[in-house]
Amino acid sequence: MISSEGEQVGILSRNDALRMAEEKELDLVEVAPQAKPPVCKVMDYGKYKYEQAKKAKKAKKNQNVMNIKEVQMGVKIEDHDFNVKLKMARRFLKDKDKVKVRVKFRGRELVHKELGYGLMDRLIEGTEDLGKVESKPRMEGRNMFMFLTPDMDK
Repeated sequence: MISSEGEQVGILSRNDALRMAEEKELDLVEVAPQAKPPVCKVMDYGKYKYEQAKKAKKAKKNQNVMNIKEVQMGVKIEDHDFNVKLKMARRFLKDKDKVKVRVKFRGRELVHKELGYGLMDRLIEGTEDLGKVESKPRMEGRNMFMFLTPDMDK
């Protein structure tokens, strides 16, 4: 058993431990039930639960949730439209979101996959200061995909 001040009291019977906790108007809480003998502590259980909830809330507040945002474009995209898509991808990376880049191929455009790879390379060059390539460009059906992840140290 551990006292409310954190001192080890020693091995006590359950009734003695409960009586000792009632004298101090505190609760007897089993801290390590798997130990032999089980370890109990005299504490204010309501205050303990409140502090655990505060710790959990603070940990949740500090965690970084990463969403996946998508940028789509066609193979025959013009420079201005490409720059708009590049700006979107840069904004997503600044907001610490993953970016899924998709290039759509229509009709006979599928023969010219090198145009899609060229677009992907231009986008990588435009975002290399904010993020890195998680997965290289790959084809799935009529679409080419690539994932960019933000640099966490910035």
